[in-house]
Amino acid sequence: MGFEIVKMGTTYFKHHIILILVFLTFINCSKEDSSDSNSSTEQNENQKESGLKDKAENFYIGVATNANRLNSEADYDPLIRREFSSITAEYEMKMQPILRQRGNYNWTKADQIVDYATEHGINVHGHALVWHNATPEWLENFSGTDTEFEEEVKNYIKTVVGRYKGKVSSWDVVNEGVSDQGGSLRNTVFLRRMGEDYMAKCFQYAREADPNALLFYNDYNMTSNSSKQDKVFELINDWKQRQIPIDGVGYQMHISYLHPSKAQIQLATNRAVDNNLLLHFSEIDVRSNPNKDITELTDIRAEQQKTKYKEVVKIFNTIPDKNKYALTLWGIKDDDSWLLSHHNNDNEWPLLFDKNFMAKKAYQGFSEGLE
Repeated sequence: MGFEIVKMGTTYFKHHIILILVFLTFINCSKEDSSDSNSSTEQNENQKESGLKDKAENFYIGVATNANRLNSEADYDPLIRREFSSITAEYEMKMQPILRQRGNYNWTKADQIVDYATEHGINVHGHALVWHNATPEWLENFSGTDTEFEEEVKNYIKTVVGRYKGKVSSWDVVNEGVSDQGGSLRNTVFLRRMGEDYMAKCFQYAREADPNALLFYNDYNMTSNSSKQDKVFELINDWKQRQIPIDGVGYQMHISYLHPSKAQIQLATNRAVDNNLLLHFSEIDVRSNPNKDITELTDIRAEQQKTKYKEVVKIFNTIPDKNKYALTLWGIKDDDSWLLSHHNNDNEWPLLFDKNFMAKKAYQGFSEGLE
């Protein structure tokens, strides 16, 4: 009887040991599963926090925006801070909105953009000091002498650049100063009133106001219009020989998925490098509907747009680090694009994000170009 009791107790004890071991094993596995799950969750969160800027170690990833988007539309803020290391004012740091009336500077919007960037540790590329399409009416129709006109321009450049000294690291000093036909300067009020050397003077004024700011000449069709490209580099080489301060050139990359060709982009890129200039692929957008043959962004066209974005970014990413300045998107999402209101263009879906702030295939192409 006693033996049986002991036997039953031993059996009972053994069963309990087994159950305890099973339970402990289950708890341990659960902890490992939980750890794996937490690790996976943490990894996903980290991926969400990383952006395009984290793939560019030696240059800026920029975007054009405006003050209202930074202050009133909350969805823009986290996206900008996650993806971009530089911002450019799409219009609000040009002459017309800042100096609409003679002697009456309006800093409100420009200050908001610069203050936002300063607060969040984001670079500011200034755009643009002189552009014929953003000249205030009072200066366009200035009744004083040419000398007085030039003094107005000089004061403006020194005032603006001086105000943001140490906060705006670079400027497009002159934007689109060369004719589309090439071989000549664009016929603007600045050319007519200040003479053919007006751009060189503007660069000098900017350098005097901020000796540390990087100074750029910026223009469109620089990869596809060979005569314009020739004229721009003729000017730059002349300025450099005369010790006119210029640090880089901006290629506005308002392009389409069809053109310019890879060879054209590469050739223009090489030319900037060969001339020891900083290169800025500025104003990047890739039109996906240049022939108006689609009414929505199809998968095929989205893939073609993705390919073009990757091509452009990869060409830039392979130049020497000393020549890299920035890649700047001209807008955040498709329904913000300037193309929607420019010459009655239909939707081109040209940017990296759709109207709902969702990344498109174009985003993936841009990202792959940085790898």
